[in-house]
Amino acid sequence: MDNAKPRSQRQLKVGEEIRRVLADAFLRGDFHVYDQKTMSITVSEVRISPDLKNATVFVMPLAGRNAKDVMDYLIKIAPELKRIIGKKLLLRLVPRLKFVLDDSFEQAHRMNTLLNLPEVARDIKKEE
Repeated sequence: MDNAKPRSQRQLKVGEEIRRVLADAFLRGDFHVYDQKTMSITVSEVRISPDLKNATVFVMPLAGRNAKDVMDYLIKIAPELKRIIGKKLLLRLVPRLKFVLDDSFEQAHRMNTLLNLPEVARDIKKEE
């Protein structure tokens, strides 16, 4: 979203409501899950297109394990998740869900590792 227009209040609100509904559905297991233990999923963000027809759902399986299997399963149950959203939220149109593996946790970890390197810490102290 580098050069894209900032998201509207409506996009932000709908995205957050969908995130909340999905997180609750994953927590409570509101759908058929093949193995509840492997399906601990964090929904970090939902971005809605300007026309509110498409939603990109950023998810991360617990500890990043079985990411490929979890993503495949999410794609498979997307219609069921869409129905759950439709029941819980008053939307004229329930957006199509696209699941994306969220790598922001990994990026934050890499950045933290870099900042803790002795040579970087030394340079930061020089600037203070």
